[in-house]
Amino acid sequence: MAKGILGRKLGMTQVFDEETGSVTAVTVIAAGPCPVVQVKADATDGYDAVQLAYDAVPERKLSKPELGHLKRHNVEPHRMLVEFRGPIDGAVEGESVTVEVFAPGDKIKVAGIGQGKGFQGTIKRHNFSSGPRGHGSHNVRAPGSIGASATPSRVMKGIKLPGQMGGKRVTQLGLKVHAIDVEQNLLLVEGSIPGPKNGFVEVRG
Repeated sequence: MAKGILGRKLGMTQVFDEETGSVTAVTVIAAGPCPVVQVKADATDGYDAVQLAYDAVPERKLSKPELGHLKRHNVEPHRMLVEFRGPIDGAVEGESVTVEVFAPGDKIKVAGIGQGKGFQGTIKRHNFSSGPRGHGSHNVRAPGSIGASATPSRVMKGIKLPGQMGGKRVTQLGLKVHAIDVEQNLLLVEGSIPGPKNGFVEVRG
């Protein structure tokens, strides 16, 4: 059985181990409780999935179709509605998924919208090297040649050029749960995760 929960990235901090004296960098996630909106089954819906809601908001914040879907399943208005493919531990319609589904040492992956870095050049965006820095150089950060001249007489698709960097969905694999705080609904994950502070994230086990 898989595990899944929605949350918000609060930031990073350090955790000290009193016995060994080691320091672990962790990211703190305010995860859940997430009401189970709908449990889909292969027999009725064509695939197995679980819909979770997160971040309660006033009704005026949602559209009529969203409100209708949540009310039909007796769930209060929530900002996020995410579907997790496959069955999830402890997912029962009408109940909530909390951080208790996870345990220290669990292997997880976290998905979120990465930090946007604006319009960037090829050196920062694609890890290009700079040009010669000799006397009279004018192409220190230029990308260089981007296509042939006579044939095909155009720039081919897929060429690495300057443009918008970041701000896209990123999934960080190979993470591990360091600790959980059931009372405050906190999930401490070793290492960094995608997104800015207060950004929404999806945690999958």
